[in-house]
Amino acid sequence: MTADEACGAFLAWLAAERRASPLTVRAYEGDLARFFAFLADHLGGCPDRSGLGRLALSDFRAFLARRAAEGASNATRARELAAIRSFFRFLVRTGGPDCPALKLLSTPKGRRPAPRALTVAETLRLTEEAETLDERPWIAARDAALVLLLYGCGLRSAEALSLRRRDAPLPGQDRPLRIAGKGAKEREVPVLAIVRAAIARYLALCPYTLAPDSPLFRGARGAPLNDRLLRRAMQRARVALGLPDRASPHSLRHSFATHLLAGGADLRVIQALLGHASLSTTQRYLALDEKHLLEVWRAAHPRAKHA
Repeated sequence: MTADEACGAFLAWLAAERRASPLTVRAYEGDLARFFAFLADHLGGCPDRSGLGRLALSDFRAFLARRAAEGASNATRARELAAIRSFFRFLVRTGGPDCPALKLLSTPKGRRPAPRALTVAETLRLTEEAETLDERPWIAARDAALVLLLYGCGLRSAEALSLRRRDAPLPGQDRPLRIAGKGAKEREVPVLAIVRAAIARYLALCPYTLAPDSPLFRGARGAPLNDRLLRRAMQRARVALGLPDRASPHSLRHSFATHLLAGGADLRVIQALLGHASLSTTQRYLALDEKHLLEVWRAAHPRAKHA
């Protein structure tokens, strides 16, 4: 059986037995076609079914290197490698040869996109003018309180919207805000006076009676505010204030962290405030640039001044 025939049997199995969608089948077909075309060029001819089991680790690495040279991203090459591995597993299940070399190959790791924070000037403009963007005073106060809460405390949207009336940080209180984050992991976040004042103003203007256990933030008709309405409010603010497309509720969390870092905050402190279990997550989240790392190193390392 030729490699093309084996590939055809694999694609038919995907469609009939695995009930994969036509789009998925076409994606696998394209990935495998590129792999077989490479083998034909790399080896001077595509191997038959039995020859596929004799492929070396260097053959697979050469394919990934060729795809990288053609401009394929790590994520694309990882997807193509997943298709190849699925095909070889099918070969083994149907009596074909195993390929030990494929098991030794590492999957290309995709880069997580760098968080897109707002500049300090953009963030200040948003926090200062958020209460001017709705004709209904209580809605304007609510949106201003949310903007300040997200930026002032570095909360996720879901964390802010899950707050109850009894959780509201108000003026005169000095207790931190207790947040239940991802994985039910709790953390305590300090609250700025300006955030407490904004929440107090919202509560004073809110036309609905809020029981202690009821959601703190409400929509125009009194229902709990949801993420869709929060994103819509941010979109209105973005248009009204001429902010960039990256301005979103979550960008305020990015801005909270990056502005703290730029101000000299310790990375471990930022990790605790964000609720990250791993420091490496915080480093990726903040997209630390080499220039900043060099500046920190020069300022902090005892021998840096003599280097």
